[in-house]
Amino acid sequence: MSGKVTKEMSIIEIVQNYPQSLEVFAKYGLGCIGCAAARFENLEAGAKVHGVDPEQMVAEINALID
Repeated sequence: MSGKVTKEMSIIEIVQNYPQSLEVFAKYGLGCIGCAAARFENLEAGAKVHGVDPEQMVAEINALID
């Protein structure tokens, strides 16, 4: 899959396409794979619920992908 991760992408879409993103989700305490919300919640919503800056997470995930 080409392109970058955005905060509008669903969490499950990010994890499925970029498994290395799990490292960033874990770093911020988002146990996203076990959460039912991961299927419909986008990264921005998930990050905000956990008090995390979604822009920071996007930047870190994209840095891992590059």
